[in-house]
Amino acid sequence: DGKIYDAYVIYPKNHSSEANFVEYFVYQIMPDILENKCGYKLCIYGRDIYPGEDTASAVEKRMQKSRRLIILLTQQLINSKEDAYDQHIALYNALIQNDTKVILLEMETIGTYEKLQESLRFIIKQQGTIKWKEEHTVHPQSPNSKFWKQVRYHMPLTRRPS
Repeated sequence: DGKIYDAYVIYPKNHSSEANFVEYFVYQIMPDILENKCGYKLCIYGRDIYPGEDTASAVEKRMQKSRRLIILLTQQLINSKEDAYDQHIALYNALIQNDTKVILLEMETIGTYEKLQESLRFIIKQQGTIKWKEEHTVHPQSPNSKFWKQVRYHMPLTRRPS
């Protein structure tokens, strides 16, 4: 299908205290579970987009080369202007072009979804979110936990190395 990545990950990128866990989750836990244990290939901003690349076009190209979009919902992401571009492109690709499925991971209690963009609310209404309920632990989670099983359910089928 011409895709390189199984999922492009959108997460809040500024460095507040709650973002420390989210960053740890994005750079350590997700790759450990989804890449190392389940065989997926993720595209993570800051790891797979290189310094000097035109960020906007790099983000857009990587999203187009991804089978899924994983959006980590946090209060910070909802209120951030900085992350709006990623979200805007992602949601445009998902809803208007209808070519990418979105997986929403609710990393903290969002409460009412009123503050969310209408397109995000639409996706939540259609398919809901996967809630991170486990305690913010330092040790990696089991790929067989309910959370990761739900994530894998929404991911594309992996091509097992032969």
